[in-house]
Amino acid sequence: MDQELRGQTRQPVFAPLANRSYRELWIGSNVSNLGTLIQTVGSGWLMTQLAASNGMVALVQAANVLPLMAFSILAGALADNFDRRTILVSAQVFMLVVSGVLALLVYTGMVTPWIVLALTFLTGCGTALYSPAWQASVGDIVPRNLVRGAVSLNSMGFNLMRSVGPALGGVIVAAFGAGAAFAVNTVSYSALITALMRWKAPPRDKHLPREALGTALSSGLRYVSMSPALMRVMARGALFGLAASSVLALLPVVAADVLKGTALTYGILLGAFGVGAIGGVLASSRLSARLRNEAMVRLAFLGFAIGVEGLAASRMLITSVPALMICGAAWVLALSLFNVTVQLSTPRWVVARALSFYQTATFGGMAAGSWLWGALSDLHGPVWSLSVSGAVLLAGVFAGRWMGMAEFDNLNLDPVGAWREPALKLDLRGRSGPVMVMIDYEIAQEDVEEFLGLMRQRRRIRIRDGARQWALLRDLENPELWTESYHVPTWTDYVRHQERRVQADADVAERIWAMHKGEARPRVHRMIERQTVPVHDDMPLKMTDVT
Repeated sequence: MDQELRGQTRQPVFAPLANRSYRELWIGSNVSNLGTLIQTVGSGWLMTQLAASNGMVALVQAANVLPLMAFSILAGALADNFDRRTILVSAQVFMLVVSGVLALLVYTGMVTPWIVLALTFLTGCGTALYSPAWQASVGDIVPRNLVRGAVSLNSMGFNLMRSVGPALGGVIVAAFGAGAAFAVNTVSYSALITALMRWKAPPRDKHLPREALGTALSSGLRYVSMSPALMRVMARGALFGLAASSVLALLPVVAADVLKGTALTYGILLGAFGVGAIGGVLASSRLSARLRNEAMVRLAFLGFAIGVEGLAASRMLITSVPALMICGAAWVLALSLFNVTVQLSTPRWVVARALSFYQTATFGGMAAGSWLWGALSDLHGPVWSLSVSGAVLLAGVFAGRWMGMAEFDNLNLDPVGAWREPALKLDLRGRSGPVMVMIDYEIAQEDVEEFLGLMRQRRRIRIRDGARQWALLRDLENPELWTESYHVPTWTDYVRHQERRVQADADVAERIWAMHKGEARPRVHRMIERQTVPVHDDMPLKMTDVT
């Protein structure tokens, strides 16, 4: 039965390309990715010429992913509260300028190792701003049943470029120098900028004011922290990023020192990784119909471990290529599944922030891993460092026992849409508050145990959607009377809290209401706190107005 349901929700990988907006953006992204990968070859190989330390070479990868760890959360909050297309175009223009400056410095002979790292870091900042907005926009471009296919196509496109771009980058660097690679990347951004300008993004809902940046960050953190399925994705993503980053971080060193190759050798190795990733995308559709999510993640960890150990043992290009193809397939299986799990387990109002937390965890693991494997390589050599990372990946296979991946195929995250703002007899403004809500339930003694179990879920849902100071009270004189209470800072926050309810959570509320013994629905008290100072007393006294 489970496989039948999974098969019904699976769509052909290429189905999203029928959507014109997605197709144009996908093509523009691939052109931009091609330029980025050509620049990756240029910067990695340039660093091997400028610095003698393996650690400095590995830091190029760290400088590229560190901003994704440091700034993705902020970028996610911006993407959920501002026009996403504006953010996407701004990020692309910024990266175009940075790449142009890097090309100019190389051609004028003013580049140094630290300048390469600094400008690589700035490029990563642009990627950090762009990525949450772009990934969250996938659900704005295609319907929910095509999101998985669209994410897979994004991975396929990137890895198709990975199979071509590094080899092309190696040719460009070998023939014209690293500066030419940076110049090509500068031009490549124009394709995606043009596609973004043509895309008609859906209008943002403006019936409620934007959340303040600090509030948006805290609400995103609260949602993720109160969602066990998302927390498990973060943990597995961080572990995978930490261990798997060894390959991309040390590949320039492997090409130059272990295989005694050139920039073209490095490009071929990256291309092999990309070819394997394309195979992983094509296989993921069939695997998702046959395997549960946790089984796919374990397969990815195991596959990458086999590939990285094979790379560590190889001393020839002909044996390194298949090892990297295995790594590439495992890489895309894991990261695309993590991404899809976050997208399809999170409602639209917070999806960019959830994706940004996922990116922070995963790319934070990659940044830490790039530094760790580079440092170990300086001490013991790249072969030893790769072998240790393979052992960590093997440990990740068994981590699912404690951090198992959840299923999401039948999760309905559409808004409930049933709540209507009540008619108030007080003249409130959106910023009026704090607001306290109390809901009375009459529960028979024989239903108490089940009621408490449901209220534990209710508490998590309430806090996740913005409630504070949640409590459950029982009347001492009438034990069948229970009162649920919580606070929100303002009336606008209360409206926002109610509108965040999704269909997947409706069952909990309906089961609680079904236990209620009263003839009418549970009574709801909505109160606003008022601070007054008595005439003969300087101490503040709290009073409440019931609406």
